[in-house]
Amino acid sequence: MAAPPEAPECRRVGVLTSGLLREIHICWSFSAGDLTATVVPATTFAVAAWASTHTGVAALPLVLAECLVYFWLYIYTFNLSNQLTGIEEDRRNKPHRPLVVGLVSPQGARWRLMWVTATFLVLGAVLGVLEWTVLWIVAWCFHDQFGGARTLWGKNAAMVAGTIAQLAAAWQIVTPLTPAAWTWIAAIAIPLGVLVSLQDLRDIDGDVAVGRRTAAVVFGEVACRRFFAAAFSGYPIAMHFLVYRNAPLPAALVGIAAALLSFVIAYRVLRLRDRRADHTTYLLYTYWYCLTLASAVLAFGP
Repeated sequence: MAAPPEAPECRRVGVLTSGLLREIHICWSFSAGDLTATVVPATTFAVAAWASTHTGVAALPLVLAECLVYFWLYIYTFNLSNQLTGIEEDRRNKPHRPLVVGLVSPQGARWRLMWVTATFLVLGAVLGVLEWTVLWIVAWCFHDQFGGARTLWGKNAAMVAGTIAQLAAAWQIVTPLTPAAWTWIAAIAIPLGVLVSLQDLRDIDGDVAVGRRTAAVVFGEVACRRFFAAAFSGYPIAMHFLVYRNAPLPAALVGIAAALLSFVIAYRVLRLRDRRADHTTYLLYTYWYCLTLASAVLAFGP
């Protein structure tokens, strides 16, 4: 006996489900590599803001849900924009990216960028962080669309603005910003203006090919490695005086762990010099970022 024809409603549900799963896959492909630099640390800092309010744990799930959605849109908008303007560069440096492998067309990525950015703005307004949402959009527009990424100062300035927008929004989603919160934000965001150039060591050949003037291209690889080794060796001392000197013991102990990780980065950047090693070293910097913000939870908690 022949099977009965599939109902139109079932077909529509199947098409919608398939489309939704494809969008989730595309979103994941654009965003997954940057979660430890965006979603994880920003959400952690929001937990620190929640801890500072000394409210009940019942409020925490909503904070986590809001931050997960907001900061996923934060990185998704940037990566759509950034990868749209860097397809040829990615063919050399990151051939696994969605636009290079053909997972989505440039036109499809532009369409998604428009709608995701609009959604990001609406959510920023709903959560009361519209000013930080706009700051981040301005930063990545400057970085990607107006050539900021091709100059040393422009790329780093955009990343500083983006980090301020990220951490300020994370805190403000939960509670108004305080001087203590701003101390933590400044201690992390301002030094990032030079430390973030660590990521450029892995992409020197591609950057030269497309005319991008990163620190490694302008000052030379050897000089940059020496600078980063010195900077990551000295940064824990600055962090001690800025945020850990009067912090509770648990926060200080996590700060010590972060300092040890910073010393590992300093060693690796001098001694391990191939592209794979440089990529791992940069990932360790993002782990340092997460660990440092985890210590903020203990610093602001009861």
